[in-house]
Amino acid sequence: MIGKILFSLISLLLFIYVFIFKLVKKNDTTYLFILISQAIGILLNFIQIIFNILNGAFFTFITYVLCIIIPALVLILEIKGLNFSELLSIGASKILLMLGNRKKSKDILINLIIKYDKSYNGHKMLAEIYQEEGGMRKAIDEYVKVLDIRSNDYKSYFKISKLLNELGKKDEAIEMLEILSKKKPDFNEANIMLGELFLEKEKFKEAINVYIRAIKCNPENAELYYNLGIAYVRINEFSLAIDSFSKAVEIDSNLYNAYYRLGQISLLYRDINEAEKNFMQSMYGETEIKSFYQLAKIYMIKNEKSKSVMFLNKATEVSNKFYEMALEEPIFFSVKDQIIKPEKDLEYSESKKEQEISDYLDDTYSLTKILDEKRNSKNEKKKFNI
Repeated sequence: MIGKILFSLISLLLFIYVFIFKLVKKNDTTYLFILISQAIGILLNFIQIIFNILNGAFFTFITYVLCIIIPALVLILEIKGLNFSELLSIGASKILLMLGNRKKSKDILINLIIKYDKSYNGHKMLAEIYQEEGGMRKAIDEYVKVLDIRSNDYKSYFKISKLLNELGKKDEAIEMLEILSKKKPDFNEANIMLGELFLEKEKFKEAINVYIRAIKCNPENAELYYNLGIAYVRINEFSLAIDSFSKAVEIDSNLYNAYYRLGQISLLYRDINEAEKNFMQSMYGETEIKSFYQLAKIYMIKNEKSKSVMFLNKATEVSNKFYEMALEEPIFFSVKDQIIKPEKDLEYSESKKEQEISDYLDDTYSLTKILDEKRNSKNEKKKFNI
């Protein structure tokens, strides 16, 4: 009997604690669930004492769970800094998301952050939902609140940067990424994105500094070396670009774009054999068609016309773009009648970054070729005293 009375006293004290300090003081109706379960347990306990019924092991266990274990677990969680109400809301929101009820899930999270403005998980989950829905500005607002609560959430820094970039706010994105780069220098995705934004804004030296700093933290990352090579190309540091692209393919032999860039630079140096070797290595993926076209040029230079036509038609049969280019290229005039027009014009495209660097190297090659021709012409005139 003493045990029953003691149990009743502890149950009542826990009930009063949850009622006053959780339901009333926090003004959080989530704790009503705990109070109801406790009330049911206390009622069972009084029935057992007064009427001496429902005394079996099953009912005793249920009484202990409802009166002691559930409120005690809530108390332990909150002593450890975890908010039961938040955990319950986040759990319910996740279940609703899994069931496809996005609206109700959002409503629960909005109610949660109204009650607990410092709910890190609530703001973050709401930001992710807004991001998936395309509400980029709302998502940014929520991610900013996430950072106010936990400033070392580097992934949220990065997500804000991506969203700002998508909104066309390049300078703000750069600012966020520079902060992130200082806080976490080894955040690879952030370094790549910051470098690419600098390349896009033609701030090539800044991009180089970003990639060099990033490589110190990630020395085996081929993409960083590849992007560094692009930045060096844009300031005409071709020997440094060769080193970067070579290091990229040394780390990742499947980085076909790097082989293609090495081929283009080899052409700049008039190293036809090296260019041929690199273009052969780059014949895969988005660089394959371009490599066919470049090899066709090389074999024309080598006076291997049948081989040139073979590679040229491999390129033109895929895209009308290369067919039209070939008709305009003086180097192919002597084999013009052998160029096959494609039956189907398949769409050919590459990323803006790759297109820009390809065009830059091609234009540089054309310019140096013209300068070489002028220089040779002058030398010929001097030779014959013209």
